[in-house]
Amino acid sequence: MSPFHIIIMWLSVIIGIPFGCVGRYERRSSGGLFVFGDSLFDPGNNNYINTTTQFQANWWPYGESFFNPPTGRFCDGLIIPDFIAEYADLPLIPSYFETGKERFVHGVNFASAGAGCLLETYRGFVIDLKTQLKYFKKVAKDLKKKFGGKKSKRLLSNAVYMFSAGNNDYSKFDATYPKHEYAKMVMGNLSSVLKGIYQEGGRKFVILTLAPLGCTPGSRALNFQQGNKSANCVEELTTLAKIHNSALPKMLKKLEQQLPGFKYSLFDFFKVATERILNPSKYGFKTSKIACCGTGPFRGINSCGGKRQVKEYKLCKNVKDYIFFDSGHLTEVAYKQVAELLWNGTVDVIEPYNLKSFFNQPA
Repeated sequence: MSPFHIIIMWLSVIIGIPFGCVGRYERRSSGGLFVFGDSLFDPGNNNYINTTTQFQANWWPYGESFFNPPTGRFCDGLIIPDFIAEYADLPLIPSYFETGKERFVHGVNFASAGAGCLLETYRGFVIDLKTQLKYFKKVAKDLKKKFGGKKSKRLLSNAVYMFSAGNNDYSKFDATYPKHEYAKMVMGNLSSVLKGIYQEGGRKFVILTLAPLGCTPGSRALNFQQGNKSANCVEELTTLAKIHNSALPKMLKKLEQQLPGFKYSLFDFFKVATERILNPSKYGFKTSKIACCGTGPFRGINSCGGKRQVKEYKLCKNVKDYIFFDSGHLTEVAYKQVAELLWNGTVDVIEPYNLKSFFNQPA
């Protein structure tokens, strides 16, 4: 990481100066960014809770491409919310436990690695989505106290609320439930959280579909260890992701009909990830099956950094050649490609609004 990046990052974190891109993207909105979800979006919230190393990433080589010391992001560098903040000309959005009340005006990141929509998903080790909503309500209360009802209402209604949720619920799928019934429970919990944010004044929501969960290096390694010596994906996991993804737009349309002023944008993360997994060279990568950091088949055993149950791991020489940094998370380069499509993408991947237009939409 260059001295320039270090200075920009710390100015952004400490005093709230936007670390945004120099002139590449334009922004005209006063809206902040509130982030909810799991390890795709967690900036380090799990550093502050009683959890296990399975749900933490605050050690080298995590963060090696940008952060020194590592922050707890499951990546070699920046993750999707970091890029969106950059493009929106906002400061780096802090984790809930790192921010003082004066910083709430730009937004807060509540995401927690391992979190799910269901309370039972890794219960006791993560900040589940309902608890993230509870923390958001505290922030909304603090904003109202600081700025008064009128200004806080404007801040909350102009903000964008971004979600990556559901991945862990399906990795912990309870086979005693029919698949569609299980997805219905996940969807019900997600819907209730969106309604809770709406009741506090939130109006603009961005939801990512699930990626092909069975095609991560971790899933391939599991397949290999269970006797399938090919590099095949775990089809059952990807099928669960497809069921979830088909239910998402229906749930969002229903909320749009029920809640006046509710706006949403749905990003097809499944499609974007699948295209890169099937055709890595088309997008500048050398492999999509093997992780940069880990051990075992496809480096898919979750051992990156040697702090978890398995201590041995290997680290690739050039992280930019890889789509996956560890057993289940993308590299900074891959996340940047996703973030650019979230920001500037067309209706084949994000609809009805991309984030650039969404930030500019009046509430």
